[in-house]
Amino acid sequence: MTKLTCFKAYDIRGKLGTELNEEIAYKIGRAYGEIYQPKSVVVGCDVRLTSEDLKQATIKGLNDAGVNVLDLGMTGTEEVYFGAFHLDVQGGIEVTASHNPMDYNGMKLVRENARPISADTGLKEIQLLAESGQFKDVAVKGTSEKYNILPEFIDHLMTYIDPAKISSLKLVVNAGNGAAGHVIDAIEEKFKALNLPVEFIKIHHEADGTFPNGIPNPILVENRDSTRNAVLEHGADMGIAWDGDFDRCFLFDEKGQFIEGYYIVGLLAQAFLLKQSGEKIVHDPRLVWNTFDIVEQFNGEAIQSKSGHSFIKEKMREHNAVYGGEMSAHHYFRDFAYCDSGMIPWLLAVSVLSETQKPLSSLVEEMIDKFPCSGEINFKVANTQVTIQKIFDHFAEQNPTIDKTDGVSLDFGSWRLNVRASNTEPLLRLNIESRKDQNPKPMQAYIDELTQLIQS
Repeated sequence: MTKLTCFKAYDIRGKLGTELNEEIAYKIGRAYGEIYQPKSVVVGCDVRLTSEDLKQATIKGLNDAGVNVLDLGMTGTEEVYFGAFHLDVQGGIEVTASHNPMDYNGMKLVRENARPISADTGLKEIQLLAESGQFKDVAVKGTSEKYNILPEFIDHLMTYIDPAKISSLKLVVNAGNGAAGHVIDAIEEKFKALNLPVEFIKIHHEADGTFPNGIPNPILVENRDSTRNAVLEHGADMGIAWDGDFDRCFLFDEKGQFIEGYYIVGLLAQAFLLKQSGEKIVHDPRLVWNTFDIVEQFNGEAIQSKSGHSFIKEKMREHNAVYGGEMSAHHYFRDFAYCDSGMIPWLLAVSVLSETQKPLSSLVEEMIDKFPCSGEINFKVANTQVTIQKIFDHFAEQNPTIDKTDGVSLDFGSWRLNVRASNTEPLLRLNIESRKDQNPKPMQAYIDELTQLIQS
């Protein structure tokens, strides 16, 4: 029995050839089919050069397990999510390595209604069966047919905006040569048909699995220049950049400034609460004060969840929350089966810009000024738990309010910190925020103090 190392906490990711290849993809498809026994599933893949072959191997595994497959072609992860809850199917698989290096690929798996499959909800069982290779033969093999989900997906996206209220805007869109381009083109066509005065300036638009402009991952500072420069050059109202499978989008204001995901959570909470007050908003515990402030201002209810998509989705289902946001640029929507989307956030931002008639910079600068934050700082440490304890001990005599929803949050009234071990890498992640009106101390002073403490 060969141990498969591509199975992670939330999905499948591995080095091509050794950790993930067509034979392993076949076994994963076969195991998924045998364990869940769905009648039909949707399968899609991103633009990586190996994704189509891995997808076909996965489909063959599903077919051999008796499962019918709708092959959605080249898609972003959320098109598979959409298919899994919108069509008469019982699950879905997207072949993608998102923002991982060139020599990687992977898969994201969901069940009926796009419910996530992670280590504690079935991924381990799939792994064990794929490792053993002890598959049962089925009497009738499944079929595979191509299905174009794009028109239905675009119609769904349009339900998040009121076309009558959209004002004249110029948008820079950077697909990073990933999978987002075809959806942008379809939205542009739809906008034209509705006579919406929105102009799209496209950069790195063509899907290209060689990634001539680097792996699309705008969370890396070095990947932001092309979007920023295009915003300034064209005098655009907003810049939007996506990662490879476009389940995360990143926004730039009209001055070309990158906006931390934390403040986008506040912006999108506002977008929903403007439409309907009293709704519940789920957030992660890393940075919270701005979210509390916005949700209170617009008569909503803030609910805290542990970070990570399976926790956020579960918490949203439990409370029937309209929206959930993480500072890592994952945004989740009740009407999207509680799944994350990289298309809905910028459409909502367009909506807020149109309704408030304020530039994006002024909408977020108010938040940034009131609640400055450090952004997430990552440290490589020998032992994350020992380091967390050291921070805990260092501040104990200041009697902070302690919250252990995810890692440790220490609240000192005028500033707070959250420190947690990464779920996916051997890293310690630190976030700090303060209340400007109560605390004139510059953010850098806190960053320096904590950095010294962690590295000593």
